Amino acid sequence: MNINKGKVMAKTFTDLVVNIIKNIPRGKVTTYGMIAICAGNPRGARQVAWILHSSSTKYDLPWHRVVNRHGEISFRPSLDFSLQRCLLEEEGVMFDNRGRVDLAENLWWP
Repeated sequence: MNINKGKVMAKTFTDLVVNIIKNIPRGKVTTYGMIAICAGNPRGARQVAWILHSSSTKYDLPWHRVVNRHGEISFRPSLDFSLQRCLLEEEGVMFDNRGRVDLAENLWWP
């Protein structure tokens, strides 16, 4: 909660999402949907993706630690895809032969 001139104001969905993403530990991943649920909007996974896309640099977010519900990188094969995989592997996150992160081992619940 934010305090503004003696009034308590609820944080916005964006504030909550940014805070959750900033707290994903090194070597762990979470999903767009899990972030959305924990930020109070179970149907907000696409909003989480947009926040990551538009605000990762502004808030210095560890964007590479967010994957889809299958444990896959959501980018199509590209430089961004390769960068995300490389950053995760540098943190010790392993991928199976289908390109998926083992969520049972690497998942972080906010």
